[in-house]
Amino acid sequence: MSEAYVAGTLEVGDGPGGGPLGALTALGARWEPGRPALARSGRGKVNSHVHLPPNFSAFSTVVEATELASAQGVGVLGASNYYDFGVYGPFAERSRSVGVFPLFGLEVVCLLDDLRQAGERVNDPGNPGKMYLCGKGLTRFAPMSPAAAQLMGTVRSIDSDRIAAMIEKLGRILAAGGVETSVTEASLKAAVMSRYGVPAEAVFLQERHVAQAFQEALFAAVPNGALPGVLGAIFGAVAGLDPGAVSVQNAIRTHLMKAGKPGYVEESFVGFDHAYRLVLALGGVPCYPVLADGARPICEFERPVERLVASLRQRRIHCAELIPNRNVPTVLGDYVQALRSAGIAVLAGTEHNTPDMLPMEPQCVAAEPIPEDLKEIFWEGACVIAAHQFLTANGKSGYVDDHGEPNGSYGDGDARIKAFAEIGAAVIEQYSAMAGPHPVVSR
Repeated sequence: MSEAYVAGTLEVGDGPGGGPLGALTALGARWEPGRPALARSGRGKVNSHVHLPPNFSAFSTVVEATELASAQGVGVLGASNYYDFGVYGPFAERSRSVGVFPLFGLEVVCLLDDLRQAGERVNDPGNPGKMYLCGKGLTRFAPMSPAAAQLMGTVRSIDSDRIAAMIEKLGRILAAGGVETSVTEASLKAAVMSRYGVPAEAVFLQERHVAQAFQEALFAAVPNGALPGVLGAIFGAVAGLDPGAVSVQNAIRTHLMKAGKPGYVEESFVGFDHAYRLVLALGGVPCYPVLADGARPICEFERPVERLVASLRQRRIHCAELIPNRNVPTVLGDYVQALRSAGIAVLAGTEHNTPDMLPMEPQCVAAEPIPEDLKEIFWEGACVIAAHQFLTANGKSGYVDDHGEPNGSYGDGDARIKAFAEIGAAVIEQYSAMAGPHPVVSR
């Protein structure tokens, strides 16, 4: 990583050691634990899961993401990027400047081989055994420990090798359809570097980056009038294909890149234990992203919700997250209430990992509002992670320990969540007071 990039990432905040966590360590030095907590007087709007560039993102910059959050009254914003955290320094700085509390996270893909063999879908409806796992409230990513770096290196290598093979395959498919492109792994990385002003080591290509690159190459090589015929030759008979950029990107993924399609490259993943240990090595809380009725029928691992709760407990996962824009309010409510009743903290996010610019505060399917009682639970969950992030950044015990065991100072899951939520609410309030006049809560 270049010296300039390291400096730009680490010289953020004014606390001991600086870095993305500088504001939290500065707050720790002046912490007032007895101060009345924000949770008693108001609830903030929260979004615990977005992807920031250079991940594939609806946002063109970190500034855009944080300013949109502030303008729309979202006071807690969580990033869940894949495989590099260099952007978290600017994210911390920009968040603080607009009065938004940043949560640092990770999303990683793993494979549960026993579930794959049983044909059981987890939270990827097209791939049995494939699980997305998140880490919330990371505090050991700048720098990573040797153990974390080794675990992360394996994940990065597996993912990068597959993407490179897929780029080669897609190039051959388009050439066979009469369209020569110059897209390579190197050229695509260079394009992402240029677009977002980051070094090569910060770029980890995703399927959406690849689809976008080949869509742009298609549009550059084929005149508009000839595009429908060329697309038909490449994709086969696809009824009613919209020749717009985003539609063609989606078609490339659906008709060329998915399992069983000509551009597909067999996926290889780390195991669940590897992913779980990575989250802990980064100082985070393992968190399961619930798909629920985002898949129809609901994935076997997630139904009924009581079975999901038992499975999460078995795997020592004490936090869950939903992306409500996938869910109808009734199903969302069933899952959130059951998880929270089981002593599992619950979060909500939007992802913003497509070109569609959704509202920053999560909504349900078809823009239906989230019921108020569920918003309370999501606010509580965000406060729990804020408390974990604050406490561990200041050398204290967090919501879970380095082995994933829940903090033993509390009688049960409900008491633990309530205690951490109160700490987190006070942290957010005091952080907001340090950050400036921008409000963090909606009254």
